[in-house]
Amino acid sequence: MLSILLVRFSSIGDILLTTPLVRALARRHPDAKLIYVTKRAMAPLVADHPQLASVVALEPDEPIHNLAARLRALSPTHALDLHGSLRTAALRLLVRCPWSGYYKRKLARSFLISVKVDVYGHAVPVAERYFEAARGLDVQPDGGPPQFFIGQGATERVGRWLTEKGLAEARLAALAPGAAHATKRWPVAHWIALVHTLKSAGYTPIALGGPDDRGIALQLGSEGAVTSAGEFSLQETGALLARSRVLVSGDTGVMHMATGVGTPVVALFGPTVRQFGFFPYRAPAVVLERDLACRPCSSSGTSECPLGHHRCLAEIGPADVTQAIERLVA
Repeated sequence: MLSILLVRFSSIGDILLTTPLVRALARRHPDAKLIYVTKRAMAPLVADHPQLASVVALEPDEPIHNLAARLRALSPTHALDLHGSLRTAALRLLVRCPWSGYYKRKLARSFLISVKVDVYGHAVPVAERYFEAARGLDVQPDGGPPQFFIGQGATERVGRWLTEKGLAEARLAALAPGAAHATKRWPVAHWIALVHTLKSAGYTPIALGGPDDRGIALQLGSEGAVTSAGEFSLQETGALLARSRVLVSGDTGVMHMATGVGTPVVALFGPTVRQFGFFPYRAPAVVLERDLACRPCSSSGTSECPLGHHRCLAEIGPADVTQAIERLVA
């Protein structure tokens, strides 16, 4: 029997984009034992996936040789390195079975950022790049989106929260105003204008995110949005997205969470571009971006615009987002 390790330690979007590969492996090899290896903090993203036999979590501060010993005990027949990090390089040495990885296209990315020369050729989405690691297992993308399976407990907790706030029947529009790096954040004034427009259109805007996003979420709350940033776990955030009619988000993990639960997305892309592979994958979505000579300026965002103007996101107006929502949501 095949016993396949799928190793991806982080982050939210990267992990969810491996799920089309999980689905393809389960369909092609229904008797295979699929074991997902990730960080403890990321485990909820795949914990309820019905096609995974188990999830092995790297605990905080756990030495990699401890994890390797636990994986060796599972007697894997194959291991797919879907991360390509120093940790996974160590696992390749410590867990003796056939390993394979995928091509991360770092040189092409560097060329595009530094000299604006596109040598990618065909821009392959990251979700499909992962299939390169399984080239010996006879699987192909099926054209479907990522999948984020939500446990009953998370769904029930979000249901109770919405009921307590009188929002059980509300027409929710989820907003994800935060991002790890400033250049991926849409201007706050635009978010505020969008909140007012959405409320006048009959939506209940709800600002979500992690604890680091509470500041901007509270700003939107003072303008009439409901705030949930920092209140929910990853699974609970997914459950809230599943109850929403639409999500407006930058290039963040929340965007992929929404596609994983089937919620339409309006995605705002500034410093990053399609070639990097992280556009919403095979899901109802509108991507808003501006064709500027300075894009892309980084692979994951920076603390400030290198040119000082942040036009890539500042020039995407609230009206553009509203029109995109109208196209997506009947």
